[in-house]
Amino acid sequence: MIEPLRPEDPRRLGAYRLVGRLGEGGMGSVYLARSERGRTVAVKTIRSAFAAQPEFRSRFAQEISTARRVAGPWTAAVLDADTEAAVPWLATSYIAGPSLQQVVDTDYGPLPEHTVLTLASGLVQALQEIHSAGLIHRDLKPSNILITIDGPRVIDFGIARALDVLTAGGLTRTGAVVGSPGFMSPEQVRGQRLTTASDIFCLGSVLAYATTGTLPFGTSDSGGHALMFRIAQEEPLLDGIPEPLRRLIADCLTKDPDSRPTLAVLRQQLEEHRPAGPWLPGEVLAELGRHAVRLLDSEGPESDTGDHTRQPLPDRPGLPPTPPPPVPAGQGSGPAPYPPATAHPQQAAGWAPPYQGYQAGQAYQTPAPQWQHPHLPQGAGAAAYGSSPSAYGVLPLQRFARRLHWLFGLLMVFTVGSLAFHLALLADLQDMESATSYRNAVERIDTWQSFSDVLGVLSGLLWLTVAVVWLLWFRRARRNAETFSPGRIRFGPAMAVGAWLIPFAMLWLPKQITDDVWRASGGYPPPGKGVVDLWWLLWLCVVVPAYLPPSWTTWYETETLAAAKFQVTWESLLHVPVLLAAVAAMVFVHRLSAMQAARAANGA
Repeated sequence: MIEPLRPEDPRRLGAYRLVGRLGEGGMGSVYLARSERGRTVAVKTIRSAFAAQPEFRSRFAQEISTARRVAGPWTAAVLDADTEAAVPWLATSYIAGPSLQQVVDTDYGPLPEHTVLTLASGLVQALQEIHSAGLIHRDLKPSNILITIDGPRVIDFGIARALDVLTAGGLTRTGAVVGSPGFMSPEQVRGQRLTTASDIFCLGSVLAYATTGTLPFGTSDSGGHALMFRIAQEEPLLDGIPEPLRRLIADCLTKDPDSRPTLAVLRQQLEEHRPAGPWLPGEVLAELGRHAVRLLDSEGPESDTGDHTRQPLPDRPGLPPTPPPPVPAGQGSGPAPYPPATAHPQQAAGWAPPYQGYQAGQAYQTPAPQWQHPHLPQGAGAAAYGSSPSAYGVLPLQRFARRLHWLFGLLMVFTVGSLAFHLALLADLQDMESATSYRNAVERIDTWQSFSDVLGVLSGLLWLTVAVVWLLWFRRARRNAETFSPGRIRFGPAMAVGAWLIPFAMLWLPKQITDDVWRASGGYPPPGKGVVDLWWLLWLCVVVPAYLPPSWTTWYETETLAAAKFQVTWESLLHVPVLLAAVAAMVFVHRLSAMQAARAANGA
């Protein structure tokens, strides 16, 4: 629920203007805010008692730096932070939806089985995103899980750990309890070292609560210590939970951390029981719509003079003009509802898509908005990727994509010719072993060496051209992805180019950037993600052999004909992954360019 700002609340933190209160927790207050560009964010402040501890500030800064690397559709991205301010704060992307606690306790009650299965799938993937960044959530509970029309979102990850270093004023020490009673793991209760398995236990408690509306180890009515004793020593109460949820939750709530299933195992089990149909009950969907209306009414900019009247945001260069509000039914024709939340940061948080029969486990498909910016490509022209620059700052990729297709085609032709050359050379070297004239063999080797040198120069020029055009295209694609989903790309623009040029880093960094770009460009689940994985596997098959000893010399630098034959055979085999990688790269370039053009054409 969004509340008005209190007199003691700040009105601005950094570049963000606060427009309402979202809540208050153990670490501080949470505010609804707007950036200077009109993006809606959630800003969390830290209590003065914590901020007064230098050790806390240092750990808080470390955790925020790590949390920035968490990228994915199931979490709220960390966008900005100031750990040195008088009141430390951090800004995350705002998720327009109620918490799981509100849904279960107030709005609806215990959720049906198919809803909990889909909830579990989303939470497992959220924890995978968090753990892959080197974080443990430590405080996974219903109030930290937000419900949206296309799945759950996890917030407040990686911050509770900063409390470990506090030493004064009754605050916790390293090894002390950090978490929420009722949703803690036995390791947390005992003050032991935590691993990612702790989050899996908390996941089991959350799923049991979502299914039954009660805590699996009872409430704290008899005292917090009694509740924590039951968590550490007694078995959970899972009566009334149907299979397969009961078995899955029981496995998560195993006392021994090493005996709990991994996230990969849980994800596989959930795939086997993927439900069909809408993931949320109709009453919850209706509440999501009411939540969006309340947000739209509450987040209007407030002037510094205290005027709380909602004012239209001014149009900014490079952004589409603010569309008129929708006309209620029965009051004449008018424009359709606002475009999707990713379409325009000025309307992002206040729009709720109409229900279209969401299928669990699939990305929610919003209908194409009837409202269109006049400069966006329409009709058949919109389907051609990169057909024109978008009014949303999306750069066209058509020119670079076409050049890459031609260059990869030329590379394939050149590779086939080079392979034919090496096979002919190998046959001649075989014949030279039985040659009786040493002079004749030397003359033939000199001739082949001249051809090899020319071939090497042409190959180097072609690869250099491909690399330059590729980097230009990839840099644009990364920038477009940042436009679609700000804060979701783990590395900056410079690294998008530099990672390809750094030895060894090119073996893993570009793949992480590519995964982020693909996800941001095509929604979730990313369509055709196998294209990326296959392309990258073939790319490694091209690059990794360059680090092996046989690639450090040429065939004519060997000392014997037998060694020369081996070298030529090695070089011939390397042509095969180049051909396959070129084909995969052409498909990858086409798919990603088309996905980005589709999002730009639809105003996303």
